Amino acid sequence: MNTDQKLGQTKITPLLFRMSGPAIISMLVQAAYNIVDSIFLANYNENALSAVSLAFPIQMIIIAIFVGLGIGINSVISRRLGEGKKDEAVNSAEHGFFFGIIIWVVLALCSIGLPKIFFSQFTQTQQIIDYGISYISIILVFSFGRILTQVVISILQATGDMFSAMVIQLVGAITNIILDAFLIFGIWIFPELGITGAAIATVIGQLVSMILAFVILFTKKNGLRLNLKKFKLNSTISKNILIVGIPAGIMQALGSILIGGLNGILSKFGDDAYTLLGVYFKIQSIVFMPIFGLCQGMMPILGYNYGAGNKKRVIETLKVGIIAAVSIMIVGTLAFQLFPAQILSVFNANDNMLSIGIPAFRIISSCFVFAAISIIISTLFQALGDAYLSMIASFTRQIIVILPAATILSRTYGLQGTWFAFPISEVVCVSVVIAFAIYEYNRKIKNLVPIERN
Repeated sequence: MNTDQKLGQTKITPLLFRMSGPAIISMLVQAAYNIVDSIFLANYNENALSAVSLAFPIQMIIIAIFVGLGIGINSVISRRLGEGKKDEAVNSAEHGFFFGIIIWVVLALCSIGLPKIFFSQFTQTQQIIDYGISYISIILVFSFGRILTQVVISILQATGDMFSAMVIQLVGAITNIILDAFLIFGIWIFPELGITGAAIATVIGQLVSMILAFVILFTKKNGLRLNLKKFKLNSTISKNILIVGIPAGIMQALGSILIGGLNGILSKFGDDAYTLLGVYFKIQSIVFMPIFGLCQGMMPILGYNYGAGNKKRVIETLKVGIIAAVSIMIVGTLAFQLFPAQILSVFNANDNMLSIGIPAFRIISSCFVFAAISIIISTLFQALGDAYLSMIASFTRQIIVILPAATILSRTYGLQGTWFAFPISEVVCVSVVIAFAIYEYNRKIKNLVPIERN
């Protein structure tokens, strides 16, 4: 089945689950890696877990940058394929590698001095600082593996090849999980490297994914024949990628600012408070990753059918995505409400962390359904080329609302009051997103007309 038949004619519900299924599986494995990594480190050294928790905002910035680039590439390629402009789709894919290299150089330079400054802001425990510097410096220097892998994955997903993208991510994540145990604890012939071993395992897994990604991209028939040797920079294509990619990246990076801000607020309540926040975000990813997988499946369908002028399929894709996301979030909410103690015990949580963590998990998870709706609708904005709307909504939630609310509530009601900032911000965000969706419908979707295909 070619791209036109797959994205433009197949029934939406089976198509969306077929497209998003591989992405969901690979993302769940990625989430499982993050959790396993934290569990290993918690059993190795409590300060190692604290260091990784503090490093999480930096990792989120790295993720934000390459995810933003990937969303920009995916959006432009899928829309050009929908419009029947295959040559522009190929050139857009080639631009992804150009921007990927630039991003890596910037991140590698950031490894000089920045980690020490960052970790010193949140803790005076020297071992945590040393652990954090060792871990994040390795991640930054070797980030090219993850960035270039994301470029290839986005190209494949834009053409509807979600299976290959899944395989690439799974191979890297599984490699990472296996090496984690060997390199952290020094099993078999491997030396005991602790948190440094966790970082090395991560970059090896990313490099394995990158190699496999290149093999698949340049040997498998995917509808796009790239020739990087003949690449020429095009200002229009660059602009189209960046118009979507930069707001999407900023939107993702806001999560890092959020966690950094919350760590600052929570630090006055002791190390267990910000360690708990780091653990929460690792566990939360198990619930949220399937939603992001749905978004990856939706993006090429929405972009292609918008480019083709098919209003009915755009709306139906959005409806099916919302129903699926809400269903997933209901299950996730029940897990956090009913089993918070059991979840925390996996991380060797001490009595203090349990006492503060159980109510925290229950309060925060009360807003999961609102978050699901916001995430799915924001994907529509990105597919239409208006990622700035997603960025504004995310900025409202993570900067304008939650940090001020957390600051005020923490001063008024203590640590437990801080957690109520989460549901407050999600209610505000979903209201903003729905208002933007109505605006986009009237401006771009309402009067869509099918294009003439040659």
